[in-house]
Amino acid sequence: MSQYVKNLKNDLSASLIVFLVAVPLCLGIALASGAPLFSGIIAGIVGGIVVGALSGSQLGVSGPAAGLAVIVLTAIDDLGAFDIFLLAVVIAGVFQFILGVLKAGIIGYYFPNSVIKGMLAGIGVIIFLKQIPHAFGYDGDYEGNLAFTSADGHNTFSQFYYMLENITPGAVVISVLSIAILILWEQKFMKNISIFKLIQGPLVVVALGVILNLAFNGSSLALGADQVVSIPVASGIAGFVDLFTFPDFSAWNNPQVYTVAITIAVVASLETLLCLEATDKLDPLKRVSPANQELRAQGIGNLVSGLIGGLPVTQVIVRSSTNILSGGKTKVSAIAHGFILLFSAMLIPNVLNLIPLASLAAILFLVGYKLARPSLFKSMFKKGMSSFIPFIVTIVGIVLTDLLMGIGIGMAVAIFYVLYNSYKKPFLFESEEHMKDGKIVLQLSEDVTFLNKANIQRALNAIPDSSTVVIDASKSIDIHDDVLELIEEFKINAVERNITVEFIERKNVGSGSSQIKNFESSVKGFELEPIGLN
Repeated sequence: MSQYVKNLKNDLSASLIVFLVAVPLCLGIALASGAPLFSGIIAGIVGGIVVGALSGSQLGVSGPAAGLAVIVLTAIDDLGAFDIFLLAVVIAGVFQFILGVLKAGIIGYYFPNSVIKGMLAGIGVIIFLKQIPHAFGYDGDYEGNLAFTSADGHNTFSQFYYMLENITPGAVVISVLSIAILILWEQKFMKNISIFKLIQGPLVVVALGVILNLAFNGSSLALGADQVVSIPVASGIAGFVDLFTFPDFSAWNNPQVYTVAITIAVVASLETLLCLEATDKLDPLKRVSPANQELRAQGIGNLVSGLIGGLPVTQVIVRSSTNILSGGKTKVSAIAHGFILLFSAMLIPNVLNLIPLASLAAILFLVGYKLARPSLFKSMFKKGMSSFIPFIVTIVGIVLTDLLMGIGIGMAVAIFYVLYNSYKKPFLFESEEHMKDGKIVLQLSEDVTFLNKANIQRALNAIPDSSTVVIDASKSIDIHDDVLELIEEFKINAVERNITVEFIERKNVGSGSSQIKNFESSVKGFELEPIGLN
């Protein structure tokens, strides 16, 4: 409890900024999903309060996810009604909770760092690119869309062409001034002034945007209705309650409901686990969030969201990274942002509807830049091509497709490098250490797969006639049967070539057709060229 009290100032400040970013994202995703606009707000409230309270992640923020927008749009159309779709969301929550109980969260640990960091940088790049049209006053694409193709049939890059034909001077003025303020607030001398430590730059940007929006009314700089936040306005508390929708439980026997529920549960869980891993990477304290607890929290969140008319929720990287970059320290910031969203939607929706999207675009520019900062590219390059190429491929994949597809492409490349390195390094050979008493010692590596057959065959063929070779498998954990067969064939052929073969196997060998099973230890890899036996 003490950590929450100690960091309360930072968390409350960060929660305000996350709230400002979350409002248009919730509305935009609801619009793209073909659902009532308020369903996105409900999902944001539930993601903040319910999931935030139950989650083990200190910095993750949950809410409606752009990655589910197409699934939701199709599902509502297929099921025929939004209230039937809500039943699917409730059931998806139950499925997710079960996944958490079954400890399916371990899946998230199988994604390599190069792909996770590529995901963060890719999100940063796409956030930056997607906000450029909003900064110029062209809002054809909805806020929060991370896919290459936008709702109006254009794509991330073609939007720039249409943007140039629809520039709004008032939006440009707000964007330029907002960016200038944010850059000023990032300067060291500003951080040394006490009052500017209390007042965050993004809050100043939003306040200025509201003032300019009011000042521009009736002039050539006036903003249109689609260039500001547009949250539904209810008449009193009763009208606010009427904005909530409840699921149609009479559709419980519709098989399509369960198909949609399983789809949502699987995609939402995968996106949550990826974002959880990425959020932990961004955490300055490098805390490790319990993945299974997160799945259970998300499951309860989706159950609650479906029961009161909200979209499916996942942990989302845009809001989570905004939280971290705004100084959030604990889960209080996520929970507080949910309460601010609730009370603002209930009490001051008219005030929220004065916030220009251009102001929020400036804030997201800063978030995008920090996620894809040049120093990250430099550090990944220094780690070598096996890390840098999956990193870059993941970024390009996210920018040119969408989040999950981009990560899938990055994973494919990362797996290729794992297989390639496994192919190259089936055994260890260093001349000084492995040429002993006239013997050629080949020490098999920890895991020898069928992919290593060609390399091992080349090495064995290169061994001179009338020599002595020791094949040392004492440190291997697993050797594929194909490789064992290859070695057996070499031993038979060695008699004809006058080669003496010594085979060292592990003392505690397993049973079965294979002579060697379950060996231990780890060795460095080997490439054929250093053997020098040609």
